Amino acid sequence: MQLTYLSHACFLIEGGRSRIIIDPFLKDNPSAPMAPDEVEVDYVLVTHGHPDHLGDAVPIANRCGATLVAPFELGFFCERQGAENVHTMHIGGSHAFRFGTLKMTPAFHGSGYPGEQGMIYTGNPCGYLIRVEDKTIYHAGDTGLMAEMKLLGELNRIDVALLPIGDNYTMGEEDALHAARFLKARKVVPMHFGTFPVLTPDAEEFASNAEAAGIDVHPLGIRETLVM
Repeated sequence: MQLTYLSHACFLIEGGRSRIIIDPFLKDNPSAPMAPDEVEVDYVLVTHGHPDHLGDAVPIANRCGATLVAPFELGFFCERQGAENVHTMHIGGSHAFRFGTLKMTPAFHGSGYPGEQGMIYTGNPCGYLIRVEDKTIYHAGDTGLMAEMKLLGELNRIDVALLPIGDNYTMGEEDALHAARFLKARKVVPMHFGTFPVLTPDAEEFASNAEAAGIDVHPLGIRETLVM
């Protein structure tokens, strides 16, 4: 199985006879390594409705004939935007797909899409526990530090945790270190940093502090792949 970083909070997972993209913010992302029409996937996972996460999910899913997975209210919004194949879930629920099992986890954040008449509320934000080929990847979504992460670490053997470190809108580096300890993940990959000026610019200090704390951090460059 392979995990490739596509900038911001966007990752591509290849395994279980499937290709899965998470939070495909590409078209309007100056850091993105590819255009939406270059993506070929079977599943599109979305954590919440902010434009830098919902991004190009609907056009990618429709062009690829992929299943778009989202929290219930966001899934309904995507259908109103023309999404043709939507599977809705909610916090705590799990479902078996061709690649393996997906479980929706809580995230402390917001979820809304700005429209001409103001912000359109798109329900609760989420994270995902993604089980593929006997490996478990935890994508935290946009979130602050939360005690629920300790429970996730106790109940699941997490191989890789994808954690936001950018601060301002999500956890910063210090809280992300606490999250890594709670989750007991074998590896941690930082995300949601450097895309915008208000965010922490890079993952170097986080990686250094994590190493000193005995946490195995793998900062991935854009389009860099972690083989599991």
